[in-house]
Amino acid sequence: MKLFEHEVKEIFRANGIAVPPGRVVSDPAGAVVAYEWLHVPSVVIKSQVLVGGRGKAGGIRFAASAGEAAEVTRNLMGFNVKGEIVKSVLVEPRLDISKELYLGITWDRSARAPVIIASASGGINIEDVAHESPEAIKKIHIDPDLGFEPFVGRELAAKVGIPREHSQKFAEITGHMYALFVRYDAELVESNPLALTGDGKLIAADARLNILDDALFRQKEFGAKASDRLSELPLLERKAKQLGVQYVELDGSVGIIGNGAGLTMATLDLVKYYGGEPANFLDAGGGSSEESFLRALGVLAENPKVKLIFVNILAGITRCDDVARAIVKAKTELGLNKPLVIRLAGTNESEGRKILSENGMSAYSAMEEAAKEAVRVARAGEAST
Repeated sequence: MKLFEHEVKEIFRANGIAVPPGRVVSDPAGAVVAYEWLHVPSVVIKSQVLVGGRGKAGGIRFAASAGEAAEVTRNLMGFNVKGEIVKSVLVEPRLDISKELYLGITWDRSARAPVIIASASGGINIEDVAHESPEAIKKIHIDPDLGFEPFVGRELAAKVGIPREHSQKFAEITGHMYALFVRYDAELVESNPLALTGDGKLIAADARLNILDDALFRQKEFGAKASDRLSELPLLERKAKQLGVQYVELDGSVGIIGNGAGLTMATLDLVKYYGGEPANFLDAGGGSSEESFLRALGVLAENPKVKLIFVNILAGITRCDDVARAIVKAKTELGLNKPLVIRLAGTNESEGRKILSENGMSAYSAMEEAAKEAVRVARAGEAST
């Protein structure tokens, strides 16, 4: 779950990380009040949306008077920033920035540890820096059992080339960010840019904190708001989340449904191995009922990229007859007309096969054979379009 910039900055401010003063407003009159409250000659007006790249998309603008702040805010309200509609803006002083740094913390799953990432080349093109000049990106892993120690921040400052007079403050900010990373069950804490200002201060000019979805039950303050943050997701992923279905869109043509995350991932791998391109990850759940499986089929039925649906069921708590009935209902009630390749094995398998047979369908027993057939039929569908 992503937090809005203004929410993250409030957290930063309360935990010892300097951020610019600012106000969130949703209309031109509010922008005028914010401009006059700040008492500065120029302000930055930042769209509060849950996507990156706002600056390049026109979602961050400047104003040098109260009237200009009102006009900019009027133009930004309802503005589309990479698929998100602006409903509020953050008005802050325009900083005198002498140097833009990058500082972030995320998980390195290969190392099974948090990794702190820093660069002296921060700003809107940090992704380009990582691609074109990887040597400019410095990383230090943190042992979760030992946690963060101040010398790590100082070591990172030296690697990045932070001037000696600022290295201690940089280390302190790094420590505060790591503490937030742990406290909020984060997958990412980031400041880009972490600005070194003309008067020698280190200020988080931008701030990001993404909470792991699986930890929202612990982060009750934000877990209650999770349903309000679905606008960041593609339409079908949004619908699937509202239905309680684990669904991620990919770029291929083979729609995939499994029961259990491990089986579903293995199905994606097998389809890829046999030369197909998965269109999605969709885990209907290890104990999925007829109703939940029908909902899952309904999501895939709406995906125009899907040329074929590969249903792969290894039933335990899930029952094959429930899955079979859901497939029949999807055809009769949802109007599902995409080709289907079905593999059924496990609990009530014979009952499930009988239901399919009575409705003109059949099922494979072997996962490999079903995957090969799914790839073949999907390719045929692509060739005919």
